[in-house]
Amino acid sequence: MTIQIQHNPKESRFEAQVDGHLCVADYHLIGDVMVMPHTYVPAAVQGRGIAAALVAQALAHARAQRLKVDPRCSYVRSYMQRHPDTLSLQA
Repeated sequence: MTIQIQHNPKESRFEAQVDGHLCVADYHLIGDVMVMPHTYVPAAVQGRGIAAALVAQALAHARAQRLKVDPRCSYVRSYMQRHPDTLSLQA
């Protein structure tokens, strides 16, 4: 399954529509730190790797923009622990 992720800077989130459900990884910027407080995937579409894809895209964006990441969302923290190559982004 290919997940089409869009960066929606106006809403400060990365988002995907999956089977009619909006899935998001929210963020806000404080200086050069991308604070990630919330990731949401509706129960109807969980278990498909959607949250991981959203977070991966958000972290790739942070790296490209030379931002640090404050993973306040427990899922984002867990993702970063499982992917040690992202730990250098941690604020």
